[in-house]
Amino acid sequence: MKVSKSRYLTLVAIFSAISFGLMFLDFAIPAVIPSFVKMDFSELPALIASFALGPTAGVLVCFIKNLIHLSITTTSGVGELANFLIGAALVFPAGMIYKYHHNRKFAIIACFAGAIIMGLASYPINLWITYPFYYNFMPKEVILGMYQAILGWVDSIELSLLVFNLPFTMVKGLAVALITVLVYKPLSPIIHGYGKFAIKKFDKPQVEDVAPVETQEAPLQGETPKE
Repeated sequence: MKVSKSRYLTLVAIFSAISFGLMFLDFAIPAVIPSFVKMDFSELPALIASFALGPTAGVLVCFIKNLIHLSITTTSGVGELANFLIGAALVFPAGMIYKYHHNRKFAIIACFAGAIIMGLASYPINLWITYPFYYNFMPKEVILGMYQAILGWVDSIELSLLVFNLPFTMVKGLAVALITVLVYKPLSPIIHGYGKFAIKKFDKPQVEDVAPVETQEAPLQGETPKE
């Protein structure tokens, strides 16, 4: 369903703000993956935006949340770049599939496809962008040792990323996808501005409520209408 430019920009801003806030609700699962790798659901608003407004909107939400996060970055922008690329790998393909196949069945397929692509994309992004930055603060051997403390037979960062990070990211994407499938339909009337609980449209001037009046028949020709 098409929305006006003003509504589009407003919704992108709202989803970006929510996504940025969710970045702070991250948590570690040390029994599954080293504690410096955190789980969060900040891609959830971006995926909803991708379904509701199109894949470009989802990518914009990923970009804006990381742009805001640059103001408090501890990774010189490297972490934000990796987060943006991994998030976009989820929301863009999922949004593209849903855009051309607008039903629940393909929404589920889109979510699963996006989660798989997200997991696969995380491998080169972590290998070539994220972890080379980590090596400036932690030697590669120390990072590898954290993986080996969980699973002793991994003998390289490449294998660690394949065994731990790739499936972890994929599961994260699937979790975001599952929540999206569950909440998108109830939220859709609000996002698009229709239905009982619809938010007011931003692109139309608001008029004051008036009391209902009784309708009356149109006056006959030559007759003065009654007050």
